[in-house]
Amino acid sequence: MKMFLDTIVSILSNPAIILGLIALAGLIALRKTTSDVIKGTLKTIFGFIILQQGANVIVGALIPFSNMFNKAFGLTGIVAEDNALVASVQTILGKETALILLFSFLINLLIARTTKWKYIFLTGHMMFSFAGTMAIVFNQMGLSSATTIILGSIIQGISMVLFPAISQPFVRKITGNDNIAFGFWGSSWISMSGWIGGKFGNKEKSSEDVKVPKSLDFLKDMSVLMGIIMIVIYLITALFVDKATMAEISGGTGVFQFSLMNALTFVAGILILLQGVRMFLGEIVPAFKGVAEKIVPGAKPALDVPVFFSFAPIAVTIGFLSALVGGLLVTLISNLLPVVVLPSVIGLFFMGGAAGVFGNATGGRRGAIVSGLFLGISWSLLVALAYPLVDVTVYGVEGLWFASPDAIIVVVLIRLVGMLFGIGL
Repeated sequence: MKMFLDTIVSILSNPAIILGLIALAGLIALRKTTSDVIKGTLKTIFGFIILQQGANVIVGALIPFSNMFNKAFGLTGIVAEDNALVASVQTILGKETALILLFSFLINLLIARTTKWKYIFLTGHMMFSFAGTMAIVFNQMGLSSATTIILGSIIQGISMVLFPAISQPFVRKITGNDNIAFGFWGSSWISMSGWIGGKFGNKEKSSEDVKVPKSLDFLKDMSVLMGIIMIVIYLITALFVDKATMAEISGGTGVFQFSLMNALTFVAGILILLQGVRMFLGEIVPAFKGVAEKIVPGAKPALDVPVFFSFAPIAVTIGFLSALVGGLLVTLISNLLPVVVLPSVIGLFFMGGAAGVFGNATGGRRGAIVSGLFLGISWSLLVALAYPLVDVTVYGVEGLWFASPDAIIVVVLIRLVGMLFGIGL
């Protein structure tokens, strides 16, 4: 009996297997063929394992950079990146993360089934990152595993309906209909940025009327753009580290080669992680969606941020570049903040790009610029000011912190309530 229970606990402690079982159940419920069930289940597990390995690559590239930055400027620098952070703590909080993900989705379905808010959150990697965030926060507050799972599931389930509802008026402006919603843990911040952008522009003067030179086509490729920016950041940082210290950090490798390879390895890790996300999302989301449509008639799918990029692709570039400028401005005043927030190319690309689209819908190209700039500044400040509330270094994670504004807002509220009742002080 003990061996059987140990086996069950072992299985439930492995998030890749739990996600595989979720996909298995969904595919069986959808009456898929045996071949599709086996394929979908295994690809879900493969995708999650790839995601974890990508996170390991990212963390491996960030550790020397974190050391370089510390030595160069005497500052503690972090990059806001949810998936890499949450994936890197799965060996410790994998069971809690996976079960919060599962039960929060069921709560989302229950709310959508019994209320007028029919939003079904289908962005799997966002569900995963939020679940991991809840697991980390409640674990740090000293709560038991069971309490962590219960509270995390309830809060995430409510959030999966609440935040899409907040952004829906802006989504209707962009899409021209009410068919889809925004399933991304930055939707409220992006919507606020779009609202502010609308105060400074004219929506009749769309960014899409501007022609982008072919020489700037590379700006549309996230991996190339990310690689260039990370190389520059690594090299500039390395130049401020004295030679002896740099030789110690690099293990004797030349400064240029070390900086170049670590920067590119970081980007490669992101690409590996995204490939893993795409693979397990490609299998688990259809299973989730199919079950949701049967349980919740009239369900409105809340989808990931890239869905909105096609409505104003030039605004995406404008928003990203403006957000990058805003992020750099916050980095420059880092001596006034609890921590240095390094420009997160991933977050600034996706959220800044979306802010550009939302700002363009409310205020045209000027709105896209203002919206992106506001997002870059305010998001970086939010990360910096909230950073002291959760110490992820206790899990052996260096140089990373939470990125999603909606999740950070929830974290702040949880910590404030905890402090009010003397929990997790």
